[in-house]
Order: sequence, then C-alpha cells, then structure tokens
Amino acid sequence: MTTEKSSLGQKFATELKHEAAATRRMFERLPAEKFSWKPHEKSMPLGVLAVHIVEMIHWTTLAVTTSELDYGVEPYKPFKPKTTAELLDYLDKTVNAAVEALENTSAEAINEPWTVRSGERIFFVRPRAEVLRTDCFNHFIHHRGQLSVYLRLNHIPVPGVYGPSADEQSH
Repeated sequence: MTTEKSSLGQKFATELKHEAAATRRMFERLPAEKFSWKPHEKSMPLGVLAVHIVEMIHWTTLAVTTSELDYGVEPYKPFKPKTTAELLDYLDKTVNAAVEALENTSAEAINEPWTVRSGERIFFVRPRAEVLRTDCFNHFIHHRGQLSVYLRLNHIPVPGVYGPSADEQSH
C-alpha cells in the first residue's frame, strides 16, 4: 500500500486556490442587507446561494477525509452568516481546510469510492476524483456564475474571474 501523495490531489489544490480567490472577490462585494434578495420566487436567496457555494467547497474536505456523508447521522444545518465578514471567514476557513486535505491525500485514496446517503437511501457512490470534479468543483463554479448574475441584477460590479469583467474593462 502506497502513502505517496497524489499529484492529482496537488493539482486539485492548485485549482481550488485559484477558483477560491475568484469566489472571494465576488463574496467581498456582497452586501449583507442583500442576503435575503432573490431574482425569482423559485430562486435561492443571495445569502443561501453564497453559503451553498462554500458548502460544495466543504464537500472537497469531506470527500478526501471520510468514506461517506450520511445526512441520516448528521442532518444538514446550513451556516447563516449575518455579515459579509462572517461569510468571508467561513469561505476562508473552508478553503484552507479543503486545500490541506487535497494536498495531503494519497494517490491511492483519491480514487477510492465516496458515498452520499441518508441512512439506507444512497444518493451515489463514485470515485473521489470524480466527486471532486463534478460534485465539488463544477458545482460551486456553476453556482458562482449564478451569483455573478445576482450581482449584475443588483447593480453591483462583477469582478473578473478568468480575466477582466465588463465592469473592469476600460472603454
């Protein structure tokens, strides 16, 4: 059995640092008085959406440090920030834990299965690397894009993610 660190884990950690920095720039612009705002009755409120983004980053830590997430054992209790500073602190702590977990995962462990369940009901069992890409990274990046629309609809300048945004470009 090897305990060699995973180069894939290292690559995920590097990617997470980059994506988290872009996410943080977006979160820095979120006014707490808008946390309850939503663009449509079926949409998540802005604050709930931001917390959901952080939760998907937290799943990164869970996916590489546990064999499963069982909501039947540990019911879902969302974090409810009252201020932007609380949201940023939650993001920073979550990202730091996820980066550390990724950097320390073994090459063997990153391909082992991870399960999400609620008691006997199994939602999925997939290799950790697949969970990281699909359920953690793609998921939070998707919702960060959604959050950028929330910013735009509230006339809050959108920060650049992969280059300057329309709000940052000089004309």
